[in-house]
Amino acid sequence: MAEAQDGNGGAYRRLLGELAAWLQRYFARRLPPAEVDDAVQETLLALHRRRHTYDPARPFLPWLAAIAKNKWIDQLRAIDHRRFTELEDDIAVPDHGAAVASASVLASLLGELRPAQSRVIALVKLQGFSTEEASRETGQSVSAVKVNIHRGLAKLSALIMKNDDVE
Repeated sequence: MAEAQDGNGGAYRRLLGELAAWLQRYFARRLPPAEVDDAVQETLLALHRRRHTYDPARPFLPWLAAIAKNKWIDQLRAIDHRRFTELEDDIAVPDHGAAVASASVLASLLGELRPAQSRVIALVKLQGFSTEEASRETGQSVSAVKVNIHRGLAKLSALIMKNDDVE
């Protein structure tokens, strides 16, 4: 490392080659196999960025081990973070047939109402608008929105009671 700091490119290349082998063994004992190469590369990059901080009067291996330990900890944190953010390719998805059928029945039932009624019911009951927001959206007064919701829901209830195949 001291020769590499003095500008000897050959010594630096040899050093990096020997360190890559040492780091492979170091990380192979500490990380899952899929993570080893990334940890080695990150450590070599960190060593390259911090090579000016090495003091040739001190032992090299403890200096390297400190950098490797920090990169090991970073890699463990990244693994833990990915464990919660990565999604698998084969996620089980429930059958949406019932939801699609319900949405279709609801759409046909809303189609039986006056447009002003179905619009405010969709806004307030399905999309979560307040009556004031629905009023602004539709141009109806707040009291007209409330009346249309009340009458529309009463008509929907009557339609459902009349139709036996609606669940």
